[in-house]
Amino acid sequence: MTAYVLVSGPFTDGSVWREVADRLREAGAQVHPVTLTGQGDRRDPAGPGTDLETHIADVLRAFEQCDADGVVVVGHGYAIHPVLGAADRCPERVARVVYLDAGMARSGDAPLELLPLQGLRDELRARVDGGEPGDPVAPPAPGEWQLWGSTDGLSSADLAELSRRAAPQPAGTLLQPLVLSGAVDALPTTGVLCTSSGANIALLESVLSLGDAGLRTLVDRQVTFFELATGHWPMLTAPDELADVLLRATAGEGHVLAAPEDGREPGHLKGFLLDVPPGPRERIGAVDLHLPAAVSPRPAVVFVHGGPVPPDAAVTPRDWPGLVGYARLAASLGAVGVVVEHRLHGLGDFDRSAADVAAAVEQVRAHPRVDGDRIALWFLSAGGLLSTDWLAAPPEWLGCVAVSYPVLAPLPNWGLSDSRFRPADALGGVGRLPVVLTRVELEHPAIAATVAEFVAAAEPVGADLEVVDVPQAHHGFETIDHTDAARAAVWRSMGSVLGHLGIPVAPADATGGVPGSGASGFDVSGAAGPVAV
Repeated sequence: MTAYVLVSGPFTDGSVWREVADRLREAGAQVHPVTLTGQGDRRDPAGPGTDLETHIADVLRAFEQCDADGVVVVGHGYAIHPVLGAADRCPERVARVVYLDAGMARSGDAPLELLPLQGLRDELRARVDGGEPGDPVAPPAPGEWQLWGSTDGLSSADLAELSRRAAPQPAGTLLQPLVLSGAVDALPTTGVLCTSSGANIALLESVLSLGDAGLRTLVDRQVTFFELATGHWPMLTAPDELADVLLRATAGEGHVLAAPEDGREPGHLKGFLLDVPPGPRERIGAVDLHLPAAVSPRPAVVFVHGGPVPPDAAVTPRDWPGLVGYARLAASLGAVGVVVEHRLHGLGDFDRSAADVAAAVEQVRAHPRVDGDRIALWFLSAGGLLSTDWLAAPPEWLGCVAVSYPVLAPLPNWGLSDSRFRPADALGGVGRLPVVLTRVELEHPAIAATVAEFVAAAEPVGADLEVVDVPQAHHGFETIDHTDAARAAVWRSMGSVLGHLGIPVAPADATGGVPGSGASGFDVSGAAGPVAV
């Protein structure tokens, strides 16, 4: 017989597991929902000494109540910290550790490092510097739960009930570092990814393909993954599905991540979907300029990559085929195609990356081959967040902003819920600046939601927004979806951006040819603008 120890995240008690526990008991399992100290009754707050060690002891006591052969212990959100702490001290009792919509907690880090609110993280760090944990963290009001994770699947009544039952989180539980001996590393592990929170298996493998050493420990036959198409509280929104996943995880089922060296070429390193001839490239610091044939100053299109990209990535963005392909295409049509590398190495680096991009743009504008008064900025993927400042206050020389399969709001599990990088909020200052959005049909649902929010925000302010839809295309489609529709979408987007810079581009037949490539279908001889797809 298997025993399940279920531990929920901040503010909630063991009652949130009621439906999941019932399903597991019907399957013949023992189930022990845990109410951590201080999270059971808001009228009976925890004492000032309650910390992470207190919660680890709570989970260890739950282990003692189990008389089954093996314990499957589930940590939801914050609770992965006390779960790992308990499993590390008593690994012989644990059959599997399940991360339920939880981050990768590491020894030496305090739980506050994985909190979804940057402002709260800063406040709690100040408490550490002051030497006192201070008051507990107040639970969210009904309209604030989305700041702690996706509320997809929860009704307004559900949120009101969560707030009614919620208890303050003792600050010490978030401030005390997790200390692990390493014993827990040998235990089988399952990650349950709630896709509305912004994570899924495809994204994990995509980040892994970039060379992120921090994820290499996840490539292991003992580490499996499941997806649930719901938000951060699946025990409330999808209890049957969650119970089924836990039973399957116990049986050793689940997806095993593919290692980058398994022989499959990473999607972002496959060839560009258009056959664009190479031309002269000038590299200055973190900027690559792909130069057109004309030697007089020309407009420039600056391409800004997404990420995070590990600092030690074997192939850095300036050499990614997609970005190089776009820059070469711009150069073949008479503009300077620029690829900027910025230091988005982690989710906390957006401020630094924004400064990198601003400095690079000024460097480009000052280049003798560039007409500094005709510049377009083109942001891709998570680089979309970096468009915020340019949309909020466009400089006079900015002719266009383009975004391709962009992330246009921080995803719920990124820890940036109160970040300034929210392009939809910046549209009030966009004025008459043209914005070209390339949107893929097969986008990750959480990212698609941010795009929908952006599009909805554009209409009330009268933004000049052009949407280019790419049917049956994926995130990063330029190197993985070599279809006529995808080629036509790239051509239309490029034609529109260059048109806003005063470079007319003729329609194409989407066969993949470009001027000078030897393929047919591309003509830049005086057309007024791009063709609609």
